Amino acid sequence: MSTDMHDHIVKSHDEEHKRLLDETLRMGEMAASQLEAALDVVERRDDKAAERIIANDEAIDALEQEISHDVMKLALRGPLARDLREILAAIRIASDIERIGDYAANVAKRSTALNLMPALPHVAGLHALGTLAVKQVRDVLAAYRDSDIEAAQRIRERDAEIDVAYTGLFRELLTYMMEDARSITACTHLLFMAKNIERIGDHATNIAENIWFLVRGEDELPPREKRDDSSTTTSP
Repeated sequence: MSTDMHDHIVKSHDEEHKRLLDETLRMGEMAASQLEAALDVVERRDDKAAERIIANDEAIDALEQEISHDVMKLALRGPLARDLREILAAIRIASDIERIGDYAANVAKRSTALNLMPALPHVAGLHALGTLAVKQVRDVLAAYRDSDIEAAQRIRERDAEIDVAYTGLFRELLTYMMEDARSITACTHLLFMAKNIERIGDHATNIAENIWFLVRGEDELPPREKRDDSSTTTSP
């Protein structure tokens, strides 16, 4: 093979890797923006905006399909070990981002049901929880872009903050429901929305762990703290 031909193949390969990374980051930003918009419509009680967010979820799904197609193109080139890790990590990360978009759309869907009832003060707590999740998603995308395992590990550790905030909101909502039976339906919607956001944090953690896999292969991950004890919460 001539030097020019080899250089052309390497350049083409590098360009396809960059395209895959750029697509995945774009998909991630779409999901983060989707979550921000969903949190906004919960506060503004805007049904029409919620419907737009739900419809936008299709764009995230379509981009996941495009990424899968590009991954297959790279896989067929007979990649080396690092390439294989990049391909596998991209598939996993795109799947996590797609789920993040789904959960954001679910928050928007429930907001339309919540808008039929009197406003609850706990919406502020939901927004605070969601803001933590948005930051987690954007930070982990930056770590993926830079192949930064130190940043990925810090993000992974920060998932405990989301767990603590979720458990606190969970307890507040349970207490409120016990004090006022009329709030049960609205609080139940908020509980499901909060759980969706907590799951978004888990998917951001999955992405962080795939960054570790991308850079370090099968090296064992350091242990981390998990603080969601809502399933063991008892009434006060």
